[in-house]
Amino acid sequence: MKNLKVIAFTHKNVDLKDLGNLVICDEELEPRLIQLKNIFNTSEIFYIGTCNRVEFVFYGEQELDDAFKSRFLDVVGCSALKNQHSCILSQIDTYEGVHAVNHLFRISCSLESLVVGEKEILAQVRKAYERCRNAGFTGDFMRMLMNRLVKTAKEVYTRTGISRKPVSVVSLAYRSLRDLGLGSSPRFLIIGAGETNQNIAKYIQKHKDSDFVVFNRTFEKAEALAKELNGRAFPLSELENYREGFDVLITCTGSVAPIINNELYQKLLNGDTSKKTIIDLAIPNDTHKDVILNNAINYIEVSSLQAIANSNLQERYEELIHAERIIEENIQEFLPLLKQRKVEIAMREVPQKVKEIKSFALNTVFAQEVNSMDDDSRAVLEKVINYMEKKYISGPMIMAKEILANNSELK
Repeated sequence: MKNLKVIAFTHKNVDLKDLGNLVICDEELEPRLIQLKNIFNTSEIFYIGTCNRVEFVFYGEQELDDAFKSRFLDVVGCSALKNQHSCILSQIDTYEGVHAVNHLFRISCSLESLVVGEKEILAQVRKAYERCRNAGFTGDFMRMLMNRLVKTAKEVYTRTGISRKPVSVVSLAYRSLRDLGLGSSPRFLIIGAGETNQNIAKYIQKHKDSDFVVFNRTFEKAEALAKELNGRAFPLSELENYREGFDVLITCTGSVAPIINNELYQKLLNGDTSKKTIIDLAIPNDTHKDVILNNAINYIEVSSLQAIANSNLQERYEELIHAERIIEENIQEFLPLLKQRKVEIAMREVPQKVKEIKSFALNTVFAQEVNSMDDDSRAVLEKVINYMEKKYISGPMIMAKEILANNSELK
């Protein structure tokens, strides 16, 4: 266990824009890991790279001192590191032994995520491990570690409320829309094709019978989002001429002043008096207050959603103590399993050694005596020796497992 090591660059110490420079691209990953594995004589290694963290997990005897970390950075060889070597060196987090296990469990349970409780990190860690396993970079120890890691994360996500309430404004907006009831074949009018509306599109595209129309200042971006939604695209300059109606208006632009005033809104309604839904995710809001006051609408806007998101996030943090308890329980269960597995591996040669001793005794040491025996005596001797062989194999292995399982120090 003490040989499990983690070298980590995370959002806690490294600016997010700088983390991108530390990520190893897919084409370079396997050559880099082969180089690390060979130079540092590590038996197993795998790499985790996300927008919030870059981590190397390996099994080796190295001391994670400054000299090792400096050499490690040199071997990793990211181009961005060459001019920032000393700065990056001070931003490295390292973990060993049980602390490394605890760190990896906390990552996969999203306790260390930028947004606590987001389950995506577990899938990212599993994908990273599988790629390295398929490439032959990991072995028996990492296999056992990952199995326990996945088990622990699933228990945290099912036995606590750490991921139950959404904390992103986009997901909350969609839930609010869904709770209002969309009816059959709703018409979506989307203003803006930036990141926020791209994200909410991932939710609303589930409504495949819907009609989607996208307006954006840059027409090419409107086309890209409309294609994703199997809808239509128009330049923002054509919005005031749109007369085909809508049920849900979703807007998020970078305008510093409201773009949807009451005059424009009446044109978009085109005489329709039914109640509409407006989701305004812009800061400042795209919708003028007169539209809200003078029309029948369900209005969902970012400030009220942010208040809910903050409340939900606080509830997630309150679940941390329960998640940490589950992690500790799994670590305590995991350690004896590792010890037993170490014994199994160490004693794999015992059966073969016993068979070799038996063969040497019968065919060399006592060959003359055995050959002088009659068939019945030889049969009895064979039974006795076979019995002793089984006992000499199973007995020491059972005793060794019990001794090692009761030993609190795992060498």
